[in-house]
Amino acid sequence: MEGNLTATVRSLVAKLPETAMKHWRSSLPEYLLSAKDLNSALIYLKYWALNYFVIARFMAEMDLRLGPVGSLRTLVGNPWMFTLLKVNALMRRYGRGRTGRYLESVCLALHTVVTGIIDMLRQMFYHPERMVVSEDLVPIDIIHAMGLDGYLLEGMGIILPIVDPGSATKYIDTAENEGMNPDACSLPKTTVGMVIRGHMPKGVAMLSSNLPCDAGAASYAVIQRIFDIPTYRLDVPYNFHGERAENLFMKDVKAMIAWLEEHTPGRMDWGRFRRICENRNRILELELELWDMIRLRPAPLASEAVWLSHLWNVNVTPDYEKSVRHYEKIVALARKNLESSTPATVNERYRSIVWNPPFLHFSDIFNWAERTYGLTLINDSMTYHHHIPIDTSTPETMLRGWCRTVMEGPMVRHTRGPAENYLDDIFRMVKQFDLDMVWVANHVGCKGGQAMNGILREKCREMGIPLLILDYDLSDPRIVSHDNMKRQVEHFMENVMKAERLDH
Repeated sequence: MEGNLTATVRSLVAKLPETAMKHWRSSLPEYLLSAKDLNSALIYLKYWALNYFVIARFMAEMDLRLGPVGSLRTLVGNPWMFTLLKVNALMRRYGRGRTGRYLESVCLALHTVVTGIIDMLRQMFYHPERMVVSEDLVPIDIIHAMGLDGYLLEGMGIILPIVDPGSATKYIDTAENEGMNPDACSLPKTTVGMVIRGHMPKGVAMLSSNLPCDAGAASYAVIQRIFDIPTYRLDVPYNFHGERAENLFMKDVKAMIAWLEEHTPGRMDWGRFRRICENRNRILELELELWDMIRLRPAPLASEAVWLSHLWNVNVTPDYEKSVRHYEKIVALARKNLESSTPATVNERYRSIVWNPPFLHFSDIFNWAERTYGLTLINDSMTYHHHIPIDTSTPETMLRGWCRTVMEGPMVRHTRGPAENYLDDIFRMVKQFDLDMVWVANHVGCKGGQAMNGILREKCREMGIPLLILDYDLSDPRIVSHDNMKRQVEHFMENVMKAERLDH
């Protein structure tokens, strides 16, 4: 016992310099000292203060709404909330080397996520009698149109490893120890682990579906048994293109609305749903304008300004007016950079997209690639789509357009049906954004995605498109380390692209 304690103390002492350096590199003083100019320092300082301000305001609000005891009980029962306090360390990683409007767009995107998470926490904890749990690929629009509160169950499993790379591992281990397949995707394992530990509120009802993959859909059998609440499962047609699929899914969604009215206090408000659909249409218009601007070389904005904005404001809160305002600000920043011929990346030499879900626990790899090789991330597969606006003239047309959006949601349109569903968008993006290469995020827990790699290699070889298939795990940094991921990029850039490093 004494020997183990001594060894532990020695280990901690030995790691002190490394730990201290890690905290220093993520700190506000380090950024201010290393900032390239005063304007960049002020931009970072502004969002650093705003992030902590909204968090502190929510903590005070929670004390008032739930009382000191209720607030403490909520924090103890949901310890993952403390991870959110590390958001400015993430902003430091995102902001390294970036300046001006590009830095502001990245900080703004992250701040929008912070304010959105705070709003989701309000829905999770303040009104349990009208709170509905929803799978991440079942948009929360109808829940809100019915006057209900809700949260996307996988949402925190996505955000936590982005903020703190190792924060999901304990939940992954919990799920595996309870019998989940170690080879399954780590996102549903994270979600199930959080539910098993009792770190997620359960609400009065739950919505799930057969999306996006077998592991994700199967996880709801476990979650439903633990929560023990009424559950409705949407069945998205496998061949989701065409009027027949739309009619089938619309019938299913109408049944879901009737089911929610039976099991919750919510009632469908078509006027509210119209406003939500109009928000979606406005965001679509703004995002297409942004894409038109980033097609130009060098791009006026890139990376988190594009993919993180979409991840939260389109996939999580498309019904919010503040999501529209966010895109208006992002487009304005891009337009100003375009008009003044100011590139996002000072040394843009290469352009790429990343295919498959992004590297959650190492999302700042794109910042590193910018600084190291002048490689600009233009877009990603979770963001890229070709939706059409929703017709808001009648409830029927709104529901049809909304159903079409769900059936062609992120991952869904690429992981179901023939190989063309997966491949065609890649080559469309190569032409649309004038790409120099394609990165494939080769998540080891996604067997369906890995099965396409051989076909994709052959197609890229035929078309002369450099292809990097980068091995990683979506949420677990223990499977492939950050250093290993960097080495894969270095090997590709130096041996295939013949690129010289910028950070000698």
